[in-house]
Formats: sequence, C-alpha cells, structure tokens
Amino acid sequence: MAELNRIEKLKLEKIFEMDNGYVLDFSNRTLNNFIFETNNIELYDDKYSDNGDSKANRLRTIWQKENNYLVGKLTNQMLLYWKDKKKMSYNQISEREQILFDECLKIVNKLEENNIVTEIEVIREDDNDKDFSLLAKSIKESIEKNEPEVALDRLHTYLMKFIRKLCKNHEIEITKEESLNAIFGKYVKFIVANGKVESEMSQKILKYSINIIEAFNDVRNNRSLAHDNQILNYSESVLIFNNVTNSIKFIESIENKIKVENVVVEVEKSDWENLPF
Repeated sequence: MAELNRIEKLKLEKIFEMDNGYVLDFSNRTLNNFIFETNNIELYDDKYSDNGDSKANRLRTIWQKENNYLVGKLTNQMLLYWKDKKKMSYNQISEREQILFDECLKIVNKLEENNIVTEIEVIREDDNDKDFSLLAKSIKESIEKNEPEVALDRLHTYLMKFIRKLCKNHEIEITKEESLNAIFGKYVKFIVANGKVESEMSQKILKYSINIIEAFNDVRNNRSLAHDNQILNYSESVLIFNNVTNSIKFIESIENKIKVENVVVEVEKSDWENLPF
C-alpha cells in the first residue's frame, strides 16, 4: 500500500478531477494505455475492481494496493500529463492550480524517498541490445513489486553485462570464463591507473568493492533463483541492491567524465589539424 494520508489523497483527487468517477480527460481506453505504458499495469485487471469500476475508483485502488515506488512513478507521470495538457491548450495555470500542483509534487517526492532501492533508475534498457533491455525491465518490475529477493540472479547478470560492455569500450582484455569480480577488478584497475578516481578513499572503496562483488557470486549461485536454492531474505536483498545500484551510479559518473574528456581531446585535435600551415 502506498503511504498516502487522507489530505494527500484529496489533493491528488482534486488535481486529477476525480469527483464524478472520471480522471482528467482520459477515456477508459486511453487511461488504461497510459498506466500500462508508464507502469506496466492493466487498469482493468480484476485486482483493481475492489472500489468500483469507474476510472477514479480503479485509480484509488491502485493507490491502495501498490507500493510507494509504483504509485509515485505513476503520479509523477500524471502530473506531467496535466501540465502538458495545459500548455498544449494554451490555458494559463492559475495561482491556485500552481500551488496545488506543487503540493502534489511534494507528495511524489515523499513517495520516491521511500523507495526500497534508491538508485533503481540506473538499471537502464539499451535500444541496441534487446536481451539487456529485457533484463533491465525484468529487474525494475521486481523492485516495483517490492520483491528484490527474486531478482538477485538477474541483477548479477545485469552487472556482468554492464561491466563487460565497459571493458570492451576501453579495450580491456577479458575472457568469457572470467568471473564478475575478476572483470570488475580489471575495470577498477584501468580507471585508477588512468587517473579517473581522484581521492585515495574512493580508490580504496572501489578496490574493496571487488571483494563485495566476489561475495555476490556466492549469493547468485547459492541464495538466488539461479538454482534450486533457499533465496536470501528481503532485508539483505535490499542491501545488496542498493550497494550495486550505487556502484553503477558512481561508475556512470566516471564514464561521463571520460566521454567529456574525449570530446575535448577530439575538438582540440580537430582545431590543430585545421590550422593554416
């Protein structure tokens, strides 16, 4: 259940115009499509019929039955839709409407602060790799359902693919037989040797992460659904997820820094080659 109090629900119902069973200007079909596209939820599933069959009542049932992450994500997309509709119809947003909109954004922020995995958005799909995209989508769906323990094996596979891609991009030699911690160790060695990590403490954290990744191999093999195992408990699964996603976020910041540096080098090289002599 999403953690929404009575006042917060009233504010959301007000901005989404839910008084008479409707939701903004959505029809049954367009609202179902919108919610499916943003949250992979079928609005007209029997699961959401407890409070009645109107669009507003089905949305209220989603608030009752789904977790903070999913409701926060859906509410945020609906607020953006509300604002875009105002702009496209050239309707001025009144001061009262803006105040209500800002209050509803605060509700979204509160819900998102309670996500079980703080950096889940770093698990991204890749338009050029269908398998990678399906993997990322599956992991995020498990988090949305508040079931991190059932996705540990897929998280391990995702991290393996993610690090392998980075090694390939940087021409770091690896083999198919090498374990996740082995290829991660080679990547860490590369970025440290090339001065991409400034502080000694960050270097030590990354190097210690190699040991953590090695332990992840054991969790994947013996405490996940990769095999016929007794899966790890919920709390420790959340801990592992947060550790991995935070590591990916830091690595992405390093990769973005490398990309910027490479662009600068290419521009300087081009300017030099175009000098008139």
